[in-house]
Amino acid sequence: MKKLVVAAAFVAGIVSVAGIAGAQAQNYPNKQITLIVPFPPGGSTDVAARILAERMRAPLGQSVIVENVGGAGGSIAVGRVARAAPDGYTIDIGQWDTHVGSIIYKLDYDLQKDFEPIGLISNNPQLMVAKKDLPADNLKDLVAWMKANPGKINFVNQNAAANVSGVLFENLTGQKVQFIPYRGAGPAMTDLVSGQVDLLVVQGAVALPQIRGGKIKAIANLSPQRSASMPDIPTADETGVPGLYMSGWFGFFAPKGTPKPIIDKLNAAMVEALADPNVKARFTELGLDVASREQQTPAGLAKFQQIEIEKWWPIIKGANIGAQAQ
Repeated sequence: MKKLVVAAAFVAGIVSVAGIAGAQAQNYPNKQITLIVPFPPGGSTDVAARILAERMRAPLGQSVIVENVGGAGGSIAVGRVARAAPDGYTIDIGQWDTHVGSIIYKLDYDLQKDFEPIGLISNNPQLMVAKKDLPADNLKDLVAWMKANPGKINFVNQNAAANVSGVLFENLTGQKVQFIPYRGAGPAMTDLVSGQVDLLVVQGAVALPQIRGGKIKAIANLSPQRSASMPDIPTADETGVPGLYMSGWFGFFAPKGTPKPIIDKLNAAMVEALADPNVKARFTELGLDVASREQQTPAGLAKFQQIEIEKWWPIIKGANIGAQAQ
């Protein structure tokens, strides 16, 4: 009899918790939502977040406030989201550096277990760009020049994605580069424009204004296919180094345990925003390609992130890339 009473109480507790969660989801949102950007203001992550935050206000019926939390390659901000209450009021805009490449840091959270995917926002072409007077205009010519001039190419290492791109380039070509650490894409771009460094891998949004202004040149788009936002820039496959891919992307994540109805409401607002022609136009200006409708789902982002992890973690670990390189 005592066991039956305990079991009944246990079941009642579960039902009660489920009821509370259901009520929370039904009333969600009833206050402003905080969207954490894991980097300082002004970058493409921040701009994309603010575009979406403003457009998601109407379907959610509440303000979406952007909060910038920089430091440790975005891992400080992402850790805050991992520890936040799973109630849908704290989410983050993640990307390769924060939700794949951040294993170079000693994390106090699990990238695969401590988050609920909301949806993939965009695929962001990464470009390999060069100083204007580098004697190569594509990857084939670059590799040939490096073979004839060993040890003379320096490669900017401003984040995990750039570092891994350089390692992959070395693996695919058999050529070595001299890595030069920088604290961010801004200072690196300044030195590339002035000719103090040779090569930089960076999001198209950062490089396009300088390319269009004739201050630097594009060597290749490090994507499997050309980008709709920059169709004139050929891929690595087309220009001489097949398989030289570096993914850039944005996606929304919530803390683990956030109820599915809340995830669904956030996802619906995101999908509505991404379908807005004005948002699409702004993304194109930034060099961002809106993710396919299938990838915009929670399951789509989960699958996409898992594929990225399975591809890149062995490369990062095999090359012994650590935070000291940042």
